[in-house]
Amino acid sequence: MTAGAAGAFAASAGLFSEITGWLDGDEAAALAHAELEEQLGSRGRELTRALFQDHLDLRAVREQRRGQVAGADGVTRTRAEAGHARPLATVFGEVTVSRIAYRAPGASNLHPADAELNLPEEKHSHGLRKLAAAESARGSFDDAGSAITRSTGVRAGKRQVEQLAVRAAADVHAFYAARRPGPAAGEVLLVLQFDGKGIVMRPEALRDATAKAAASSRRKLATRLSPGEKHGRKRMAELAAVHDAVPAPRTAADIITPPGSDPPPRNRGPRAAGKWLTASVTDDIPAVIAAAFGEAERRDPAHRRTWIALADGNNTQIEAITAEAARRGVIVTILCDFVHVLEYIWKAAWSFFDKGDPDAETWVAEEATKILQGKAAAVAAGIRRRATTFGYSPAEREGADACADYLTAKKEYLDYATALAKGWPIATGVIEGAARWLVKDRMDITGARWGLQGAEAILKLRALIVNGDFDQYWRYHLRKEHERVHHARHREGHALAA
Repeated sequence: MTAGAAGAFAASAGLFSEITGWLDGDEAAALAHAELEEQLGSRGRELTRALFQDHLDLRAVREQRRGQVAGADGVTRTRAEAGHARPLATVFGEVTVSRIAYRAPGASNLHPADAELNLPEEKHSHGLRKLAAAESARGSFDDAGSAITRSTGVRAGKRQVEQLAVRAAADVHAFYAARRPGPAAGEVLLVLQFDGKGIVMRPEALRDATAKAAASSRRKLATRLSPGEKHGRKRMAELAAVHDAVPAPRTAADIITPPGSDPPPRNRGPRAAGKWLTASVTDDIPAVIAAAFGEAERRDPAHRRTWIALADGNNTQIEAITAEAARRGVIVTILCDFVHVLEYIWKAAWSFFDKGDPDAETWVAEEATKILQGKAAAVAAGIRRRATTFGYSPAEREGADACADYLTAKKEYLDYATALAKGWPIATGVIEGAARWLVKDRMDITGARWGLQGAEAILKLRALIVNGDFDQYWRYHLRKEHERVHHARHREGHALAA
């Protein structure tokens, strides 16, 4: 270290000496380890903050004046003034950044040193932004603010934490659009799964139709909802998953075991690998499906693999999948989630059997097996025939008719016999799990009411985390921040690389 540099760090060196002197003294010697740990943590953070400040001050002293600096506005700043300061809240505490400002009449100041440091536009550092992103993806914004204060000593309110999280998620879409996953063998399946999950929103963040329904509804009771009443306060988040899977052929017997029978040895279904998840509360179903197709196409740009799409039967989803496949010129086999089909069979069962009747379970197993064998049309016809033959009233046969209608309407997407023979997945377990983790576990915490920006940011950040891409994304985000904040202010070639 040069003599000049040693002098620049005199303040932090003095603080270090103060800490070591305290550790050598009677006061520290009388402390138990927990108290010692707490005090040393606080003093150590202040030492690190002082080191950071001393380094920034040294950079300010060493900053060389430029002849002129040109902005993106075309104005050349010919006047330079040293000593222009701005605060920066860091993970160590608040510091002051002093640098040369380049000025011209009628034009905003430019600070090339800000580009060298890749300083954010706001007061909070990128380190605090990263911490806010991680903590707010884990728990409430209030809890995230408390966690930031505990670990850094910097106080961040709920609104500040939410704003930092929103900024942190700004480049997620571009990050995935630019990503190029490694290739997989041609026999490996490429599976897409889709689902929706409602999120409780603030009134101004509801879609128009939901907001109108909520405004026009009248509650029967003042203190609680009556049975069947809904708040009219949710907005659907659309979710998509893309994953690879090695085919694993099976039969209907591997899926359904008749009640009372000993389950035979079963062949396991295809296992998901390389899972990628995304979710959005601002984009509609076609946009989220297009994003999933983009990820799938990055994995298989030549369309050589077998593409399978799984959904719960939502018509808008199926229409969007079909349209997106046609637009990209890729063949996609669409299957309805078998678990969803099974729920419809149970609805029909309660038209024919008393609640809790063991015969209902046997009947459901038999009908489900037929559907797995490719006989969905025959099952639908048999259900209608039974309801008519035994003279059930419209109310009694409601579940039976709903099941038959569903099987008839979705028969094109119920070819489970082919799917099982070729080793394809037939259930949306991956996206169902994602709906619980991405949405329910975070967005449904007690009392949560979401705005659009905050909800979208948290969905994006949680998807990044579960995809295992957060660290790689953060490096990308910092590069994009430099382009957005600093390249946008300087004429090309005048902003220093971050």
